[in-house]
Amino acid sequence: MNRTETLNTLRSGTNEFDVVVVGGGITGAGVAREAAGSGLRTLLVEQKDFSWGTSSRSSKMVHGGLRYLGSGHYGLTRDAVRERERLMNEAPGLIDPLRFIMPHFKGQFPGPRLFQTLLRVYDFIARNRSRHFLTPAESMLWVPGLTGENLTGASGFTDAVTDDSRLVLRLIAEARRDGALCLNYTRALELKRQAGQVSGLLVQPEESETPVEISAPLVINATGAWADRLQSGENPAQAMNIRPLRGSHLVLPWSRLPVSCSVSLFHPEDGRPVFAFPWLGTTVLGTTDLDHEGSLDQEPVISEAETAYLLEIASRLFPGSRISRGDILSTWAGVRPVVTDGSGKAPSKENREHELRADRGLISIAGGKLTTFRVIAREALTQGLGEKAEKVLRPESEPVFQPLKESARPSAVGHQTWHRLQGFYGPELAQMIASGSMEPVILGQASDLLWAELCWACQREDVQHLDDLLLRRTRLGLVLPEAGKALLPEIRRHCQALLGWDDQRWEQEQTRYLEIYRNAYSLPPGEASDAG
Repeated sequence: MNRTETLNTLRSGTNEFDVVVVGGGITGAGVAREAAGSGLRTLLVEQKDFSWGTSSRSSKMVHGGLRYLGSGHYGLTRDAVRERERLMNEAPGLIDPLRFIMPHFKGQFPGPRLFQTLLRVYDFIARNRSRHFLTPAESMLWVPGLTGENLTGASGFTDAVTDDSRLVLRLIAEARRDGALCLNYTRALELKRQAGQVSGLLVQPEESETPVEISAPLVINATGAWADRLQSGENPAQAMNIRPLRGSHLVLPWSRLPVSCSVSLFHPEDGRPVFAFPWLGTTVLGTTDLDHEGSLDQEPVISEAETAYLLEIASRLFPGSRISRGDILSTWAGVRPVVTDGSGKAPSKENREHELRADRGLISIAGGKLTTFRVIAREALTQGLGEKAEKVLRPESEPVFQPLKESARPSAVGHQTWHRLQGFYGPELAQMIASGSMEPVILGQASDLLWAELCWACQREDVQHLDDLLLRRTRLGLVLPEAGKALLPEIRRHCQALLGWDDQRWEQEQTRYLEIYRNAYSLPPGEASDAG
């Protein structure tokens, strides 16, 4: 069912649901997946695009939270490690293991002995040993170009990496397969109550001036950094104290910083772990952790200070690389919805565990980690359903992702690309392949994106704007110079008709997309003019 059909269904009177999810990021998509998989009539609405917020701008790590284990949050680490293992088993190609190397330098805390002790506990939770220790010479072999100054060795271990936006889209596809209706660019205007109890929600699609009233006894507020808006408008005393914290990243050509694993170092300025890791044919540097002062309704933007912070760690780790602002392909910044006690602690010291608030049929969620979306979703539904939860919710042992049907790999597609496609598209893979050309979009580049993937996204993945296609359905806008501007005529040739846009609409969308890139995914204007 496409967007028009879904909206017509709602307007025709089929608007009664068991649960409405507000928010189309990883948490909301996870709730919709569990609810629909349990047979509940489910509607999800997102005010912007699916994964527009934090869930397309994370550090891409599906990790167990080694840092949180070091802070004493054993329960958070345990849940995350177990979910990481589950996800890697269920969706290889979407969530894949990534080797991490933590160099140790003389006088640095934590030293190798303490770090290896943490890794021993980490492996114990995962029931899988991945840790090992490298001598300085071995470290240099694993990470060519790594500084040897005061290097005493390195610790190696395994976590996982994903494309976070594709993870959200795969969850939404699974929810829809079980009957959920999911709409992007649809704003939740007002919560409806009868005798104090939630009775529904008033929503408004972007393209319409007429709101649609939805009936439902349970609303899950999974809007992340926006969670306090829907809740505080209802009951200010129940509102969560959310501290928006920004994490920013730099994207570099892999040739300028060729790493085959994630290399981490504690930043000398604040002691936070900062990573350089391979992603979609590029190298990513991240992340920062500071208070976000800007409007949550605007795209978050990296600051000049954050850029300098990340480039400094690159120069310390890889002194021979001489990375400069002129090397930067793109940036991204995401806002983490951290629930704070208001004590004024440093951003990196804030608790990353999720919290729930219940208010007579409204369950609000904030905090949490990308990795533990399923745990959070089940907890929210259990609280919202009350006594019925045990009978209604599907068994915890059931998979998040449906198994892939066996299909032959096309001869034009390499083994690594086929592995990724299986993870990204799951049971829809055969249909995706039939939607367009198997030729790569970028010849001779590390990115293995196929034209069929763009065609499929235009036809089946709710693309409403060009930035949906190039920043979230695919990541061409992040991995190509100048947001892939040189490729736009060819993209237009393949995609304009599939999107149903006339020439005027395409020109408007192209202008909008390039403006979004300049304002939010490149260096700040003052820095960009000085780059090089």
